[in-house]
This record gives sequence, C-alpha cells and structure tokens, in this order.
Amino acid sequence: MTRKQKRFFLLFGVFAVAAAALGLTLTALRTSVTYFYTPSELLALEAAPMRAIRLGGLVEEGSVVHGETANDESAVVSFTVTDGGAATLVSYEGLLPDLFRDGQGVVVQGSLDADGTLIADTVLAKHDENYMPKEVADALKEQGVWQEGEDGY
Repeated sequence: MTRKQKRFFLLFGVFAVAAAALGLTLTALRTSVTYFYTPSELLALEAAPMRAIRLGGLVEEGSVVHGETANDESAVVSFTVTDGGAATLVSYEGLLPDLFRDGQGVVVQGSLDADGTLIADTVLAKHDENYMPKEVADALKEQGVWQEGEDGY
C-alpha cells in the first residue's frame, strides 16, 4: 500500500467516525429539543406539534380557574396564556410557582391535546418585576403589547 493510499484511508476513517458521531448527536438532540411558540404563532401553524412545546406569554386577566373535586384537594388549574393577538388554554396539574398570577409573564411546557388545550407539565413564572424571558418579551413587542420601561433583559 502506498503512502497516498494510507493517507486516503486514514482521512476516510476520520471522516466516517466524525460523521457517525454527528449523526448520533443530532438523533439524540432531536428527541430532546423543545420549540418555543407564542399563542399567535401556535394558532398560525397548519398542524399542531406532535411533541412537547414551550408556550410563552402573559396570563390573561381573570382566566385562572382552580379545579374542584368532592374533597377540594384537586391541584388542577386551567388558565389562558395570551400575547395580545391570540390566546391558548392551558391545563396544569400540580403546584403553581409563588409568583404566578394574572397579568404576569409565564412560560409553560407540555403538549397539545386534540382540542388545542396545552396540557402542561411545567409552569415557569418570571422571578420578579424586572425579568421576562427574552423570547416572551420579543414576541410581546412584535404584537405591540409590550409597554416601554418593562424591558428587563
């Protein structure tokens, strides 16, 4: 085997290993990637996402409804997330963050059911009055809902 052939096979082997590593990495990431949407972007989609998504916006005033059972121990809460242009109903079972309230910025993660309700498994509320996730703030600015002086990122 000549020196040129050895070099070719070495380069081919390195390329094959790198391509395999890249392929495995992308396959692993594809199952763990969660896309971020605003209610308006979610409404504009032709087909509902089949995997987990993140939805960001503001909790609509007066939309928070706590579920009730015979013994009043249900932790099911439903509320509406809006960006000023559209709204999405969210259902969450669990304890809400302490700072969760009407009119506050929120990011929820979960999946859509057949009715278009987001069944959330995670609810994140902004941690103080000076912070909002960049994606949510940008989406609210695009919708014209953002008020000057609230830019805290």
